[in-house]
Amino acid sequence: MIVTTAQLFKQAYGKYAIGAYNINNLEQTVGLFKGNIASKAPFIIQISKGARKYSDKRFLEGMIRAADQVYPEAIFAVHLDHGDEENCYDCIKSGFYSSVMIDASHHEFEENIAITKRVVDAAHVKGISVEAELGQLGGVEEDIVGSVKLTNPDEAKEFVKRTGCDSLAVAIGTSHGAFKFKAEPGKKFSLHFEVIEQIQKLLPGFPMVMHGSSSVPKDEVDRINAAGGKIKDSSGVPEDQFLPAAKMGVCKVNIDTDGRLLWTRVHREFFRDKPEKFDLRDVGVPFIEEYAKMIAHKNQVLGSAGHLDEVRAAIGKK
Repeated sequence: MIVTTAQLFKQAYGKYAIGAYNINNLEQTVGLFKGNIASKAPFIIQISKGARKYSDKRFLEGMIRAADQVYPEAIFAVHLDHGDEENCYDCIKSGFYSSVMIDASHHEFEENIAITKRVVDAAHVKGISVEAELGQLGGVEEDIVGSVKLTNPDEAKEFVKRTGCDSLAVAIGTSHGAFKFKAEPGKKFSLHFEVIEQIQKLLPGFPMVMHGSSSVPKDEVDRINAAGGKIKDSSGVPEDQFLPAAKMGVCKVNIDTDGRLLWTRVHREFFRDKPEKFDLRDVGVPFIEEYAKMIAHKNQVLGSAGHLDEVRAAIGKK
């Protein structure tokens, strides 16, 4: 059942964060639904501009519609990730997306407000939620290239008031991709919780979003490299920081890179160990199961696992 992110955030705020997972193909779609059903968690499916260009957006939409029928107990939002204004309008008109993200963070403050406000006005007429972004993340993911600029809490308050957006992606130290920051021996990466705290004080009850939140597990990277990969000096966000952030109003946590690493590890190991194989279904089956396990684990650390029935009851659906 497709709902809006605003509905999900209303239930999650201050208690847990909703996992937002990017998909690109059938195997990810099936594994995503299986993992969320197994962990009894509401979730957000994210479709990026890159995913929409990969084949044709209608293929992804068709798979999600099919999954909604195969797994009728699932509760989720369908979200455009890092859309520009044109992408947002296309998704709003489609009648399929329940949430869009307008990313105008690379523009100056006033222009970001103007663009975001136009998208909000168009989306809210259709009952669609809007996520905006203020501040900039570092790293590279698909066509997203950024340099770190932490969100200014005072600007965040003004931005939300003037745009009417439903949630705000904030820059609090995370980065896109598998190389989020330079790991220093004996020093653990930490989110800028002081920024989250200040924003929550100025915008009490307002949902924040954390992008670039993959943990980039060392074990996954080591296994990829042992199977012929060359991923060096990778780093990610420690999972034990998700729930503290959620308690402070971070309602949505974006996870994409970890899924890509898992895909790479499963495929590299499979064909290394079974070089005689050539059927894509032979490797697709174990990937689906591994991906489902990863999703269920992420929901546990986000705190969203076990809340599916509670969310269903709260939004009045059976």
